[in-house]
Amino acid sequence: VICDTYTPAGEPIPTNKRYKAAEVFSNKKVVDQVPWFGIEQEYTLLQTDIKWPLGWPVGGYPGPQGPYYCAAGADKSFGRDISDAHYKACLYAGINISGTNGEVMPGQ
Repeated sequence: VICDTYTPAGEPIPTNKRYKAAEVFSNKKVVDQVPWFGIEQEYTLLQTDIKWPLGWPVGGYPGPQGPYYCAAGADKSFGRDISDAHYKACLYAGINISGTNGEVMPGQ
């Protein structure tokens, strides 16, 4: 979700980086510039029937980090079809994103 977040008192919460960015971008010294910035949305996919991370052995844990990051292959990459569908949905909604990648943990 791309939005600003505030406390009940109306103050931006510490992780509301959009508030600070808007403050900087509206400064008259830089208002004629076109800012570029990026965000990274991370998530972990769970198997619907057992609520365990996708790609993990049931009741166990995956091997050491390393072989999954930006990996290719059915035994290294899990949930690619879901990631691709999310990517396409973002583009359809007008959210321009540059790509996706697998993270260090299976199902992430």
